[in-house]
Amino acid sequence: MADTAMAETETGKEPRSVRVVILALMIAMMLAMLDNMIIGTAMPTIVGELGGLEHLSWVVTAYTLATAASTPIWGKLGDLYGRKGSFLASIVIFLAGSALSGMAQDMGQLIGFRAVQGLGAGGLLVGVMAIIGDLVSPRERGKYQGMMAGVMALAMIGGPLVGGTITDNWGWRWAFYINLPLGIVALALVIAVLHLPKKRSQARIDYPGAALLTVGITAIVLVTTWGGTEYAWTSARIMELIGIGVAALVGFVYWQTKAAEPILPLHIFRNRNFTLMAVIGFVTGFVMFGATLFLPLYQQSVQGASATNSGLLLLPMLGAMLVTSMVAGRVTTNTGRYKIFPLAGGVFMVVGMFLLAQMDTGTSRLTSGVYMAVLGLGMGCLMQITMLVAQNSVEMKDMGVASSSATLFRTLGSSFGVAIMGALFNNRVLDVMSERAGDLGSKVTEQSAQLDAASLAKLPAAAREAYQYAVSAGTHTAFLVGAGVALVVLVAAFFVKEVPLRGAGPKEASADETGPKNAAAASLPVTETV
Repeated sequence: MADTAMAETETGKEPRSVRVVILALMIAMMLAMLDNMIIGTAMPTIVGELGGLEHLSWVVTAYTLATAASTPIWGKLGDLYGRKGSFLASIVIFLAGSALSGMAQDMGQLIGFRAVQGLGAGGLLVGVMAIIGDLVSPRERGKYQGMMAGVMALAMIGGPLVGGTITDNWGWRWAFYINLPLGIVALALVIAVLHLPKKRSQARIDYPGAALLTVGITAIVLVTTWGGTEYAWTSARIMELIGIGVAALVGFVYWQTKAAEPILPLHIFRNRNFTLMAVIGFVTGFVMFGATLFLPLYQQSVQGASATNSGLLLLPMLGAMLVTSMVAGRVTTNTGRYKIFPLAGGVFMVVGMFLLAQMDTGTSRLTSGVYMAVLGLGMGCLMQITMLVAQNSVEMKDMGVASSSATLFRTLGSSFGVAIMGALFNNRVLDVMSERAGDLGSKVTEQSAQLDAASLAKLPAAAREAYQYAVSAGTHTAFLVGAGVALVVLVAAFFVKEVPLRGAGPKEASADETGPKNAAAASLPVTETV
């Protein structure tokens, strides 16, 4: 099926089997992205029943750690032993983790089962991207960009609403059980319709490399999660984690030069476009997740918006991202040109973050919505193009590691974005509250610089006004730094070489330009299907 589907998409045809597989892939992608959004609104109810408030953050951290650490391993497993088998395994693990999480009897069990869920989620995200890379030529892949962006927007907007509805009407356990019917549908469709070449690699999994990378990624994520919250940035625990992470990653890079079948082949980074896409993906994750964290906080604290519909507050940004991603995909498919989009994305992202940094206590919702839309235009130009160019820059045999690497860099960027922008925001809020409200301001924010609507409503008028000013000052600092970081995208985009996309017709890039030896073919070898 892979060869037939690739050939038909290159000629503009779209076989029905491909459309069915894409539907299954979008369901799987939705599962991975929707989960944390749904669980967030169920957290208070979960704590009320299971207790363990002091370990609450680990319900999210365990999932994030497992997802990030397993991402590159899933990518390599797909390259070695076949994408269909590894993708099905990831769905099964995710569903098992969901079922077990729903049955958890205490907070310790829930955290452990969430880690199982995260292991599966890492394979879901990578599997979706890599399978699309196998089935659809890069030139035609732009058709599906809008669909993938739509799934992301739907998850971010609908997640909190769905989570609240499920928790209120069915109980928090159904926030996990809801994954089962959707996952079973995706599983059945993939088993029935997806036929990819069967691989019989004799290579052994690089266990030392996998262990070193897991330790390194875990340490990095813990530093960005705990730094400035659980522990001071200069504390011994954070310093230990930084040391462990650096040592593990240096050891990993060294080992990859010696391993017979490395988890992350370093030769893919010799391709300029691939390396630039990794950098752009990291910065996109940094800016996007930093923005999505602080925009709802600003709108709730300063503009008085309701927390219940927090996902809807991001609609201007996500709507602009969706439309732009669809347009970028169509233009790329029709023309084969794509360099303009990283350049435009860098410009819109810098301008959007700079505009958001200008918001204060008097900024209207309409104005902030326009600013968010500008940022959304930038993200729409970048979200899927980075994956497309990264996949076009490697040989087909490395499609899995290319997809997992691009996903991993975006994930790490989001962790750093939330941590760095969060630290700047918190410090600025604390300083301004101390300046404007004196001892009362320090007392109000002594537990946390981020107050919910209920806590804010209980404050005296003077303290509440001081806090609103402090939040606008904090977001100003965080977004200004985000604008500075976004400049990296603009610089990197200038160095992108517009190599023709595979499937673009007779005018194809040479092997030296693209990396793949058979760039014009852009298809998998004919082998036994499963």
